[in-house]
Amino acid sequence: MSKKILVIDDEPDFLMVMEMRLRSQGYEAIIASEGDEGLKKAKTRQPDLILLDIMMPKMDGYTFVLELKKMESLKNTPIIVLTAKDKMEDIFKLEGVSDYLLKPCDEEELLAKIRKHLGQ
Repeated sequence: MSKKILVIDDEPDFLMVMEMRLRSQGYEAIIASEGDEGLKKAKTRQPDLILLDIMMPKMDGYTFVLELKKMESLKNTPIIVLTAKDKMEDIFKLEGVSDYLLKPCDEEELLAKIRKHLGQ
């Protein structure tokens, strides 16, 4: 059974590219265009890993992480932040974030981080 990766980002083109990249590597890609939708999909689909944007309308990535960590079944899910922000101290303030990459991210580097956090 393929590993499920939830991608949460408010840029439709980025979501489409990530979905194709992940599927081409044998992962099941679950797509959400904002934090609230991402939380709902996380609850129902129980992803093995989450790729998360920080700056989104409605619910931002910071709030998403805080809400996710309240859920017993999801609080240990690895989260890789994908962000255009170049100030890493913002990312490290997020309790429970496993890793980060700056956008635009290198596909090989992203896949290496995904494999690392999925224990592959």
